[in-house]
Amino acid sequence: MDNLTHSLVGALLGQMGLKKKTGLAMPTLIIAANLPDIDAGCAIYGIESLAMRRGITHGPIALILLPILLWALMIAFDRWQERRGKRPAGRLPIDKRWLLALAYIGCFSHPALDWLNNYGIRLLEPFSHRWFYGDSIFIIDLWIWIALAVSVWLSLRGERRGAANWRRSAWIGFTTVCAYIFANGVITGAAERSVAAALEANGRANALVVASPPPLAFWKRDVFWRTADRYGTASFVPGVGGDVDLTGAPTGMDDPRLATWVRADPATRAFLFWSRMPVAQGDGDAIRLRDQRFMHPLAQDRFEVHLTAPDTASHPE
Repeated sequence: MDNLTHSLVGALLGQMGLKKKTGLAMPTLIIAANLPDIDAGCAIYGIESLAMRRGITHGPIALILLPILLWALMIAFDRWQERRGKRPAGRLPIDKRWLLALAYIGCFSHPALDWLNNYGIRLLEPFSHRWFYGDSIFIIDLWIWIALAVSVWLSLRGERRGAANWRRSAWIGFTTVCAYIFANGVITGAAERSVAAALEANGRANALVVASPPPLAFWKRDVFWRTADRYGTASFVPGVGGDVDLTGAPTGMDDPRLATWVRADPATRAFLFWSRMPVAQGDGDAIRLRDQRFMHPLAQDRFEVHLTAPDTASHPE
């Protein structure tokens, strides 16, 4: 998910009452909720970053070590402020056990949210390079933004007014978002089963079927399917059904040039490592590689590579 969502989740956890457990609880929760995204700097490598993102910093070793590092930095910051006489008088004292627990809670919320969309996350890196997908929530979900932001704002307003039940709004927001995520998971499951059944009835059994929620119409699903040699699209609306393109088009992944050309192109190797539904299309003397999930005109430029014949002098067979 985007970093605004991660930050709002950290703030919501604090407003649910966790910020009263120790000093520096709120900043710890918000920073921890974003911490696995320290790998964002690899974006400078362009397409090659697809093989770097949502990997090692989202895996079990990082999720054990990163909260400890943040915990130590927060304790050091508190002591630094105290030595300089800058520590706010009204701030709660540090409870080291609670501070560490909150660092873990915030950090664990990050991969849980990232798993929900269809971009992918390597939850077991470095022990396994397998990608995991939830296919239930668009990577930037306006409705989650609104629910989280309103809940945090109402809770903060109630707290400032001295209301005894200021945590209630945050808990309502948390429950609402959880229910929204669950409902979207149900819709995704129904969409994928419906399209898979239609394909099987027409002789395309064992197809990979991936449902993708559009940015705003969360109740709808754009659905992508592929077999060993063809790919196509479908649509789905709960209670209505949808249309399935049963013919599809060739994936192009059997192009004999790919096996040789890919070996000499690190960007293409990174793309194929990340790609879940690759499609190869001839583009003059080149091959254009895209992913079915990201063929929308607004996204496709960020998720495609142009593969050309290697320089045989530099890359001898």
